[in-house]
Amino acid sequence: MAATNIPEIKKHAQEQMDKTIAALKTTLSHIRTGRANPGILDTVHVDYYGSNVPITQVANVAVLDARTLSVQPWEKGMGPKIEKAIRDSDLGLNPAAMGDLIRVPMPPMSEERRKEMTKLVRHEGENAKIAVRNLRRDANDHAKRLAKDKHISEDEVKRSEGDIQKVTDKHIADIDALIHQKEQEIMAV
Repeated sequence: MAATNIPEIKKHAQEQMDKTIAALKTTLSHIRTGRANPGILDTVHVDYYGSNVPITQVANVAVLDARTLSVQPWEKGMGPKIEKAIRDSDLGLNPAAMGDLIRVPMPPMSEERRKEMTKLVRHEGENAKIAVRNLRRDANDHAKRLAKDKHISEDEVKRSEGDIQKVTDKHIADIDALIHQKEQEIMAV
């Protein structure tokens, strides 16, 4: 970080913390709940003429109803390959072909599986909190280096630490809210 003043340090820390929240949202969207969500299939890759490509590059994935996804291949011969890729993934899904359309029913999760998913969500949330706290530490260290090099005063360092702590607290609260929301989705029957 090449920031030379406190506002730049705070802005950089804020941007990095925002990126951490965005990454957490993406990660949480891939964690399975009882409801159908097209993002669940983002990790599935299909053999497409010798290349391993994401399913979204060879088919349209949509929600049919609350518990069913539909996968519409763009080419006629891709149906069986897509079906096999979904079945072989570690998602525990059992697709069924209906003509050109592939239906992917979401089986209800057992109580034990729901608890495992909740633990996974909490773990991802804790990783995001650690990343945010590391960004806070880096920003504070940078401000202290500027003070040591006589670019800013000690009072400015103390003020910046307070401001950075406020930004950190806001992001930690956002992470907690995301985790709580995802846990509610998982535990809803």
